[in-house]
Amino acid sequence: MKLTSWVFEDGGMIPSKYTCDDINVSPPLRWEAAPAGSKSFALICDDPDAPVGTWVHWVIFNIPSHVPELPENIPPDKTLKNGAVQGKNDFRKLGYGGPCPPGGTHRYYFKLYALDMELNLPSGILKVDLLGAMRNHILAECQLMGKYKRVR
Repeated sequence: MKLTSWVFEDGGMIPSKYTCDDINVSPPLRWEAAPAGSKSFALICDDPDAPVGTWVHWVIFNIPSHVPELPENIPPDKTLKNGAVQGKNDFRKLGYGGPCPPGGTHRYYFKLYALDMELNLPSGILKVDLLGAMRNHILAECQLMGKYKRVR
C-alpha cells in the first residue's frame, strides 16, 4: 500500500495552510494498492517530536474500503457522509488538528491501516482505543511523513 498527498512529498514540508499558522484544514491524502479483503481503513496522524511525548493530530476510522482518498478540509464531524468516524485528537477536539510545534522542526506521520473489518467504536475515541481495536485486524499499513517548522 502507498499513501501520498499532492500538497507535500514524503519527508517534505507541509504547507502552512494545513497548520495552526493558517486555516488549519486537513491535507488531501490518497492511497493505492490496498490488499484484497480490506473492509475499511483507519488513519492516525501524530507527532513524535512533541515535548510532552507523541502528540495526536487526527484519528479517523471506518473509512469505506471503496474510498481511495480523503479530500482536503475534512469537516470535524463525528461521522462523515461516507460513513467514516472521527476520534479525538490531543487538542481535545474531533477531527484534524494541524501542526503547531512550539519550536523547531517536527515530523508528522500520517499512518494508514487497511483492516479486515469495520470497527464498532463510537466517535470521539482516542488513538489508544483505536490501536487496541485494530489489533489482529491490520492487513497492511503505510505512512506518509511531512515536516513543519513555524515561522515567527
